[in-house]
Amino acid sequence: MAFEDNLQALRAARRMTQEQLAMLVGVSRQAISKWESGKAYPEMDKLLILCDLFDVTLDDLVLGDVTTASGPAPAAEDDAEGFPGVTPVPTGTAYDVTGYDEHMRRFANRIAWGVAVIVLGVAVGNSFDSSGSVLGADNPYNDVCAFLSIMVGVLIGCALLIPAGLSHTAFQRRHPYVQDFYSDADHAAGRRELAVCLVAGMALIVVGVAFSVVADEAWGIHDGWPYSLMLICIAMGVWCFIRGGMDYGRLNIDDYNRKSAGFEDAGRQGKSRYDAINEAVCGIIMILATIVGLSLLFLFVDGAAHVYFWLSWPIGGLLCGISTLVFTVVKTTKA
Repeated sequence: MAFEDNLQALRAARRMTQEQLAMLVGVSRQAISKWESGKAYPEMDKLLILCDLFDVTLDDLVLGDVTTASGPAPAAEDDAEGFPGVTPVPTGTAYDVTGYDEHMRRFANRIAWGVAVIVLGVAVGNSFDSSGSVLGADNPYNDVCAFLSIMVGVLIGCALLIPAGLSHTAFQRRHPYVQDFYSDADHAAGRRELAVCLVAGMALIVVGVAFSVVADEAWGIHDGWPYSLMLICIAMGVWCFIRGGMDYGRLNIDDYNRKSAGFEDAGRQGKSRYDAINEAVCGIIMILATIVGLSLLFLFVDGAAHVYFWLSWPIGGLLCGISTLVFTVVKTTKA
């Protein structure tokens, strides 16, 4: 028997759909279809996964006949149907084979907190600003404390965002296809949670802005701790928006599969390595631009450097554009 016939026989013995096998092997459903039709052949690492999954040798899978290698078929009521060690996949309601739900919830949480922590760092730094400083207007450590607060927020935020992105990319590589296991009740609960997050986020931002207006009008404080409290409310509102949106977005597994399929195709064409390097370079450029801009803002209070601190971000964006152009030329040349 040919490999494609063996694969179909083993999958049928386990009463497994192409979608379920794709999730367990870590490929798209289209890849399984191509393997079983003889239009494509799996790489060695995928062959070894199939051997381990179906408890057969590589020779039997590729060159042998799995219907005879396993001995005579047992009775019809037996689960294995002639394939020892092969347990059928439960039928009926779909279930989360890959741990997709847990991963996506953790990913949303990290991204939301990463962005919120950066805003919180700015909020804490603002509490040391000018006449509204919690240390007093004339304290010589105001600028240093403001700068350190913002830097700590940026570093912690990056420590959450960057690993979260890398972890999600690795998950997409391992599981380019996930079978939709969410029920109508899950989608309804997701819509309710999204509505609550949106309302809570808007309420927090409105409260923060209202408090800053009251502080300005009633107490005459134009900066410092009132604006710090406003930014804290905004940070929590942003957390609600991001977490609610991403948590609801995880229910759209079809969109995940489309993106992962494109990611997998790009990897097969040898493009992902250059794209990954370019993304890393751009990320480093923008982090450095942020550090430079905030340093100019808080360490150089007087002079042109303080006024034009914002130029660091457009310059960083320009450098990212140049980096993307260079990597595009390199990819084209290599192709």
